[in-house]
Amino acid sequence: MKPTLVVMAAGMGSRFGGLKQMEAITGQGEVLLDFSVYDALEAGFEKIVIVLKKAIEKEFHEAVGKRLCRQADVQYVFQEIDDLPGGKSPPAGREKPWGTGQAVLAAKKAVSVPFAVINADDYYGKSAWSVIGSFLQHEAVAGNYAMVGYRLGNTLTAHGSVARGVCEIENGYLRGLTERTKIIQRMEDAAYTEDGETWHSIPLDTLVSMQLFGFHPDFFGHLEEGFASFLDSPFDPLKGEYLLPGRVGELLKSKQVSMRVLSSPDRWFGVTYKEDKPAVVSAIDDLKQKGVYPETLWQRW
Repeated sequence: MKPTLVVMAAGMGSRFGGLKQMEAITGQGEVLLDFSVYDALEAGFEKIVIVLKKAIEKEFHEAVGKRLCRQADVQYVFQEIDDLPGGKSPPAGREKPWGTGQAVLAAKKAVSVPFAVINADDYYGKSAWSVIGSFLQHEAVAGNYAMVGYRLGNTLTAHGSVARGVCEIENGYLRGLTERTKIIQRMEDAAYTEDGETWHSIPLDTLVSMQLFGFHPDFFGHLEEGFASFLDSPFDPLKGEYLLPGRVGELLKSKQVSMRVLSSPDRWFGVTYKEDKPAVVSAIDDLKQKGVYPETLWQRW
């Protein structure tokens, strides 16, 4: 059974200053998601489920979606702030989506087979798609998941802080996943802060999650349970988020699931900030020059 790809594309790009999931990075108008879908199809994926905000559906479809619909079975689902369990209503003044955990949960009705999850605005590399595709087609069962890990030094930007899931690994399996929301690059290492004042060193070879996960569909039940618990707990009513790495970390801590760590030597890149774009444009151009991708990405499909 061929796996499904779930793409989180509902973010509003506050640090980037715009909808970076639609930011063209080639002269042909291709965006980073084009390359992820291209690699996923080569790795055996069949269906693409794209999580959007309803407000950007038309704009996204014109810029990206109608091109992808010619290549694969594409379905849109929507992440909205009023899509809450138990008849709950969003807090007054809430405008921000509920985070990556809710984004994946929005895809529940569209997914019935093992699936991968990615960010729309990240480039993951061909080797990552090979290993996650193989896992989903041959090893994914209820309670047994996987993630692709990247060396922290291959995921940083010189233009500001980033959020990364820092991995604790034992015998090839993830034992803990801690979301560090503010990591910066330094001369010989990186550092993170939890309070905005005190900084803690973190080695560049630390393995981190870039939210390339592989799940069995039973994971949606765990997500629903976690989201309900989150909404019943104290949180910032305007900015609090239900995060995918956080829920994975909870499930690992309670030993309800296991997660294999599949490593990738590829360099991740993305457009976290506007200043990142020239480097991303150059990197994609270099991959095309080396023949990793054709000059016009979809000409062979």
